[in-house]
Amino acid sequence: MRIVFVGAGAVGGYVGGHIARTGEDVTLIDPWPEHIEYIKQHGIHLSGTQGEHTVRVKALHLHEVQRLFREPVDIALICTKSYDTEWATMLIKQYLTADGFVVSLQNSINEERIANIVGWGKVVGCIASTIGVDAYQAGHVTRTLQPGGAAYTVFRVGEVHGRITPRVETLVRMLSAVDSAKPTTNLWGERWTKLTMNAMGNGLSACTGLGNKALIESVPCRRLSIRLAGEAIRIGRALGYTLESIRGLPPEKWVAAASDDAAAMQEVEGAMLRELTRMSEAGRPSTGQDILKGRRTEIDFINGLVAVKGEEMGIPAPTHAAITRLVRQVERGEIDAHPRNVETL
Repeated sequence: MRIVFVGAGAVGGYVGGHIARTGEDVTLIDPWPEHIEYIKQHGIHLSGTQGEHTVRVKALHLHEVQRLFREPVDIALICTKSYDTEWATMLIKQYLTADGFVVSLQNSINEERIANIVGWGKVVGCIASTIGVDAYQAGHVTRTLQPGGAAYTVFRVGEVHGRITPRVETLVRMLSAVDSAKPTTNLWGERWTKLTMNAMGNGLSACTGLGNKALIESVPCRRLSIRLAGEAIRIGRALGYTLESIRGLPPEKWVAAASDDAAAMQEVEGAMLRELTRMSEAGRPSTGQDILKGRRTEIDFINGLVAVKGEEMGIPAPTHAAITRLVRQVERGEIDAHPRNVETL
């Protein structure tokens, strides 16, 4: 099968590179000219917690995508920022085979945006839970989190209708070459669970300037993260989603901790502190990386989405709304990223 990654930065480059190592027919597509040019000449360099690998893999600039008319695409994985979902899907739509389909391997919840362009029958969802990758320079992607392996499933692949299909099983097999993977009958619950986890750290990192380890080691940020989790879980349940465990604990434990249940708080904080063993000092959520690189963040699709959905359901999410406002200020250069930004929250 012919596989393309539309968006070959951190997640797309890392996952696509490792799948290409197994001999699959992979093509990386990205709007970063220097990145694609480096890959064309030298291959993509993968480093970090899973070793050092240089992988020769096909790569295309955006203006070269029309070459795909000779080799139609069986699987297109969208790995762009959420705000680029529509154009990325439109770009690849015309090159899909009759049975070809599109996979959202992104933050936030973008399946409906993709379905509006290719139809629901051509949409599959994939969650990459705590993968921790960074495209730190052209042609180079590093992983900053230890692999999940048998202890923690990183990739969860599901159909929008919840049935396990051959194409889901195919994706699970391919992704297992990167890290642990499983099919899920609960795509929407998995999606909101991942959104909750993203919303616990991405916005905080962006407005404080702290990385993954520092956010957890800081008591105020850790407690703020728990409050963000509680708000998001309440909203997700109101929307009808069945949420999965977060850091090995059931959602109700996080809600209790966010509601000042001392025993639950102790248990939740313990689970967060144990996660430090998977983290490197360089690890930083994608939104925090965007701030460092001077790029637009996905905050409106992470904490902002939680706040919007909460408003729709009549369930306030004041902490998510506040974090969203702070990140927008940092993006615009009105304030610098600093831990003091969250002191009054």
